Amino acid sequence: MRYLYVIYALLTFVIGFLIRLPFILLFSLDGVRGRKATWKLVQLWSIEWFFLIGIRSRRIFEAPLDAKKGPYIVVANHISYMDIPILFRTLPFYARPLAKFELGKIPLFGFLYKQLAVTIDRSSGKSKLAGVHKLKDTINEGGSILIFPEGTFNETGAPLKSFYDGAFRVAIETQAPILPVVFLDALSLWHYKSFWSLKPGINRTVFLPVIDTAKYGKDMHQLKEDTFKSMEKAILQYK
Repeated sequence: MRYLYVIYALLTFVIGFLIRLPFILLFSLDGVRGRKATWKLVQLWSIEWFFLIGIRSRRIFEAPLDAKKGPYIVVANHISYMDIPILFRTLPFYARPLAKFELGKIPLFGFLYKQLAVTIDRSSGKSKLAGVHKLKDTINEGGSILIFPEGTFNETGAPLKSFYDGAFRVAIETQAPILPVVFLDALSLWHYKSFWSLKPGINRTVFLPVIDTAKYGKDMHQLKEDTFKSMEKAILQYK
């Protein structure tokens, strides 16, 4: 039954994508407005897909969140294949993710990824620099961005693995506030060790209080440390 469920989930995912592909292609012609329209389309798709595969989503706000006070730099823990679908299902505003450029090579779906995300080649310094500029441009255009500061899946067994500097360097340079987000149940829904481990269940996403970057001046390392501690505390508390 597990294999049948995963096949069913993938089929509904692909069919949902193909139904929306003509609109995604159309929206791709309209720059920033097109990306925001595509985001809303994908968000509706994620709601539909979660319903079809039996995943219920619950958002927990530890403090009031005003999306209009953005743009924000959203930072989230990274531990499962479900992280990206959960992002679109639960984030209440448009945000442009930072992603590996390899994902843009996936047939058809890669086109959607390149439309919504800022893709970088981590082996190329030039690509990293260009990615940082695109992230800053997104913020200057009024759009939020999303970064997984752990970089890759957390396979350490600890609540979080160490953070890279990128998200916090962009925050200091743009003075955009940090919004820490914690995915609590992604690993139990789809474990990174097994493609066939996907299963239905409840997904909880915790939105932590916004961190005012302006209070840190140019102290990127303290900003990173405080963000890490707030996310680690939340994971331990809810687990």
